[in-house]
Amino acid sequence: MIRKNIGKLFTAIFCLTGDASWRNSIGRPMKRRRSLVWISILPFLYSCASDRLAMHTGRQALLVNKPDVALTYFQQVAETDPNYVMSFSGVFQEGVWTYVGRSQYLAGQLPEARQSLERAVAQHNDDYLARLYLGLTLARSGDQPGGLKDIESGMKGIYDQLEWIVTRTTTPGQFWDTRGEIRSEIQGNLAMIAGKDIDWPKLIASAEWVGKKFEEESDVARQDEIMSNDADPGV
Repeated sequence: MIRKNIGKLFTAIFCLTGDASWRNSIGRPMKRRRSLVWISILPFLYSCASDRLAMHTGRQALLVNKPDVALTYFQQVAETDPNYVMSFSGVFQEGVWTYVGRSQYLAGQLPEARQSLERAVAQHNDDYLARLYLGLTLARSGDQPGGLKDIESGMKGIYDQLEWIVTRTTTPGQFWDTRGEIRSEIQGNLAMIAGKDIDWPKLIASAEWVGKKFEEESDVARQDEIMSNDADPGV
């Protein structure tokens, strides 16, 4: 399906640019050179579009709790572009290895998830979803002290990101975590951690909820922003 869709994009770009120039290029060196330039960059455009489509498809599968399906798409991108990063509303980013690791974690592939998430954290130290899921992976693998440290660090980072988005940006800040549910959940978890009386099943379940809700919030905020703009013709 991905190759079919990208094939259509490839054909459309070729027809709109290189092909028309090539057919009329007899005796016209400039048009011929322009056609060759387009032909030379088409594989790059194909690759970029293919990666974006794969990331989008994998992310949707992840959000509906199909980590095995999601993992297939994320691994495809990781193989072609291991430095691939998704940007959400210009306010936070998430690397492909975070998605690979999260999918592996949810699929029960804990050793593989640890490797992927450690790589994600090494690439982007401020990828707090990667750190949160690394902590979850360590905790479920038996390293609760190490896991707790990363869970706490990940939650603090996500909380600070949300606070920055909400208080420092007009758009999309007014549409993020509007009822404060994510930040309230994080505060409760941080209070539990600070109290040293850890209910591990509760903490793990709550941390997974925070991770999923933070991922979903970018889509919710974007939809709310669109609806708000549609309702106000003056925007």
